[in-house]
Amino acid sequence: MAVRAVSGARVLNLDTMVRLQRGVRAAATPRRLAVPDGMSAPLGCDAVAVPALLGQQVLPRLPRVGCVYADEAHWWWIVPSDSDYAMEWPAPARYATGAVVPDSPEAPGLIHRPDGTVPYTPPIPLYLALCRLTGTTPTWSRPISA
Repeated sequence: MAVRAVSGARVLNLDTMVRLQRGVRAAATPRRLAVPDGMSAPLGCDAVAVPALLGQQVLPRLPRVGCVYADEAHWWWIVPSDSDYAMEWPAPARYATGAVVPDSPEAPGLIHRPDGTVPYTPPIPLYLALCRLTGTTPTWSRPISA
């Protein structure tokens, strides 16, 4: 039962405030990309996110594609854990340890599933395609400064 204040403004009851708070908390809860049923991830899972427009350009450049997820803003590729070791993924790509999608009210939807039993996109071809499209020199090709 809502109560009206003397000024005519609506006063929220405790149940409504708790429900609103849970909604805010749920929207801010990071989501993990789920490996589809029937697939296993023996090397663990991380993810690489790119803006959706860039994702559409990357996809045809890859010789093999694992699970790809998408929302309105980003495409996410599942890669084996630690695929960021000794590599700096080029901006605007974002590397997500544990395949956790931050700041998303819902997990992105699966848009590509490979025929095999593992969900991985090979990270090196993905990295090289992103470097090529963003005009970034791969980290192992950069000059070393002392």
